[in-house]
This record gives sequence, structure tokens and C-alpha cells, in this order.
Amino acid sequence: MTTPRFYCPGPLQAGTEIVLPDEVAHHALRVLRLRDGAGIVLFDGEGGETPATVHADGKRGLARLGRHDPREAELPGPITLAQGLPAGDKMEWVIEKAVEMGVTRIAPIAARRSVLQLDGPRLEKRLARWQALARSASEQCGRNRVARVDAPVTLPQWLAAQAGTTAFLCHPDAQQDLAQALPPPDAARQGFAFLVGPEGGWDDEELQAAARAGTQAIRFGPRVLRTETAGIALVAAATALLGWQG
Repeated sequence: MTTPRFYCPGPLQAGTEIVLPDEVAHHALRVLRLRDGAGIVLFDGEGGETPATVHADGKRGLARLGRHDPREAELPGPITLAQGLPAGDKMEWVIEKAVEMGVTRIAPIAARRSVLQLDGPRLEKRLARWQALARSASEQCGRNRVARVDAPVTLPQWLAAQAGTTAFLCHPDAQQDLAQALPPPDAARQGFAFLVGPEGGWDDEELQAAARAGTQAIRFGPRVLRTETAGIALVAAATALLGWQG
């Protein structure tokens, strides 16, 4: 059985005993029903992980911390997925799988053709949910850092904030494919981004804005992928082409 892993804000100092956050304690002691003294792994998102043993103290959960382990499971370079907001709950699936694939940052884009539009309390609730999903996906897949999930912005806003970033916009009519566009492995370590449109794709004004910002349009094979599939497929293919999966 894999040792249960939990995100736990630091500090995680070896040889000390800490009170686990209520959510972590509930999951460990009530959901997983771990016995007193069971082994767990804690990470604070700052790098590495800390083995610990869990103990119940009334309604509280305690953890006795072992020696910090610097183990990492990150890709050699940062990848951003700028995802046009899809309909329904598809963004949750995108975030979970993007984290599993090693994406460093997920940037939801309120595209002109996005069906899902968020603001006010609804946006705050959805963003909190997305961030929680990123943490739980890191727990599950073995990463010791938590991918950043941004608040939604328009494509022009994202482009302006990311000036100078190497970015690839997925488009079925692009003249070059992913393998042609990717930088060499050493240069790719500086980081790059994939831009994936919503169900209806990017509109003409967004495509023009992206071109002016210096993004490179790329295609991904002869098939048109669903919006929730395209970004994950691109990341998987890019990391394989760069030799980042070994």
C-alpha cells in the first residue's frame, strides 16, 4: 500500500510534533482510518517531503516528523497551460490531469467563446475549489510542489502579463506541428506555455492578439481534440519529445 501523502503548510521541522490541519486530520483518521503510529508523508509545497507518524489526541490529529527528504518529481522546466474556460466542470478535470502531467501553472482564460463565465462569489468559490484540486492532485501523484492556479483573465490580459514567454497556441489550421515548434531541451528548461481555446475555439480578434504577442500557432495531428483533451495531450507529447519523462 502506498504511504498516504498530505499537503500541510509548514514549517515542517524534523523531530518536532505538529497539530495537523483539520482537513488533513479528518482525511487521515476518519476517511482512511489510519491507526495510531501509522506512517504518512507531509509536504508543504516548498520542495521535498517529510515522513511522519500520525497520532490521535481527542479530536485533534498530531504528526511526529522525521527527517526531511529532498526528493522531487518536477519536470526539468516549467510548463504553463493557459486553458480557455470550458463548459461545466471540465476545468476540474483539466486541472487534475495537468498537475499529474507536471504542469507548473494553470491559467484559466475567459475567452470570448467560453460558455462558462465567472465573477463575484461564484468566482471565489470556483477558484478555491480549483486550488484544492491542485493540492489533492499533487498528493496523489507524488509531487512535492503545488501547481499554481490563477484567477481567470481574458486572453489579451494574459498575453500582456506574460510578455516574453515562449507560447504555443493550439490551432487545427496551423502550418507547423509541435515537434517542429518546440525549442531544444536546454532552451525548453527556461519554460514555455500552451494556449488552448474553449469548445468554440479562439475568435479572430484573440488569434490576432496572440500573433501580435509573438505566440506560435501549432497543430497537433490530423484530428481535432476536445478542449479538455488538447492541453493534456500537448503536455504529454512535449515532455516525451524533450526526453523529460525518463
